[in-house]
Amino acid sequence: MVQLNRSERRPARKPARRSRKRGRRGPAGRDGTAEQQILDAAHTVFLRHGTSGARMQDIAGEAGVNQALLHYYFRTKERLSEAVFQRAAAQLLPRVIEVMASDLSIEDKVSRVVDLELDHLLRAPYLPGYIISELHHHPERVRQLVSAMTGLMPEEVRQKVFVGLRRQLETGAQEGRLRTMTPDQFIVNLFSLCIFPFAARPMLMVLLGFDQQGFERFISHRREQLASFILAAMRP
Repeated sequence: MVQLNRSERRPARKPARRSRKRGRRGPAGRDGTAEQQILDAAHTVFLRHGTSGARMQDIAGEAGVNQALLHYYFRTKERLSEAVFQRAAAQLLPRVIEVMASDLSIEDKVSRVVDLELDHLLRAPYLPGYIISELHHHPERVRQLVSAMTGLMPEEVRQKVFVGLRRQLETGAQEGRLRTMTPDQFIVNLFSLCIFPFAARPMLMVLLGFDQQGFERFISHRREQLASFILAAMRP
């Protein structure tokens, strides 16, 4: 009888599986997809109904997830509201500040801001009403938002924008090309003429008899005229 040595008597071991350490994932799965999906849905619901009118149940339904998952990523409605507000305002604010603080001429600044504002607000017509409402209830968010978007405090942004604008406006007035105007009046005039039709959109649609296509045509015509209108009003 042939004797087997110990190594021959032992059955071959299966190779051990390598353990793979993975980063923590949410219960919905991969790559933050669920978190982004929830944020997209919250953006839609908050912009249409405002923070006070939005319900977590509605956001979960819009996102196609259950409320437990909603609370996993965003513990409270307040946290979700802050995330949506920062995202909404960040879509436009940095680009506009960049234009206003640039070396472009006053005429080019007006034309560029009008294009930026109308292009974006046509895609997000609920945005102005939402932001205005949020700032009435949470005015502290202005400082937080400007700081997060620019790395500067509001006072620093104001200084950066106003110095160049004041110089351009004063030079234009001295040369007889522009009326005497302060930077704050210039900024408020420019932004209000762009934003008001969207902030008052529900009222205008009723009073002027617009459907959605009619409102978009109105904005298209306004785009053709608005920069010229503003600049004509600035001339002596």
